[in-house]
Order: sequence, then C-alpha cells, then structure tokens
Amino acid sequence: MSITIADIEAARRTIAGQVLRTPMLPAPKLSALTAAEVYVKYENLQVTNSFKDRGALNKLASLSAAERGRGVIAMSAGNHAQAVAYHAARLAIPATIVMPVTTPYGTQTVLPWHMSMAARPRPKP
Repeated sequence: MSITIADIEAARRTIAGQVLRTPMLPAPKLSALTAAEVYVKYENLQVTNSFKDRGALNKLASLSAAERGRGVIAMSAGNHAQAVAYHAARLAIPATIVMPVTTPYGTQTVLPWHMSMAARPRPKP
C-alpha cells in the first residue's frame, strides 16, 4: 500500500478542526547537543497527549455507516488505544480496547468504549 500526497491532503481535510494544530518549536538544547537545527512538534498537547489522535480519527472517520455500527476493536499498550477510545466515543462508534496486563494501567485488559478518559484505570505509584 502506497500513500500519496493526495492521501495526506485528504487526511488533513478530514481531521481539520477535530484535533489540535500543534506548534513545532525550536529545541535549542537538542540543537546544541546534535550540532543541528532541531525542532520539536508538540503533539503532547493533543487530548490524548500523542500524535496517534490523527491516524485514529482519520481511520474512524473513513468508516461507512455499516462499519461504524459494527464497531471497532483496537489492541494497544498505550497511545493508540487511548486515541481510538477517545475518537470512537466522540463519533458514537462502539469500540473495544484490548490492553495487555503488562501496561501501566494494571490488570484491566478490556475497556468498553463508553469508559471516559477520566475514569480509566491509572498507573499505580
């Protein structure tokens, strides 16, 4: 499967206004360490603190009504799972999120789509 500039532009239009347009700022210390001009893209400002919001939303938005009705399943140990859960809930798409017991979220391995981000299990200190 090859991805074209047209695909990227279509994805940009699909997610526009639904995820933050995050800044890319100079990183002086990294630049000094690497003797290069380094910039950092601040995707940690997204609701789920990751760039994964973009891909999850783009895929979910591409689903037909029938596919949305059947729901989605995501298996991830972190950011992708959070992005799928967040955007599936926003778009009213049933989602089952499977996480391995070895994640910092404890022994909860399947989270129903309606579980809010605030209610999800938190890492133990």
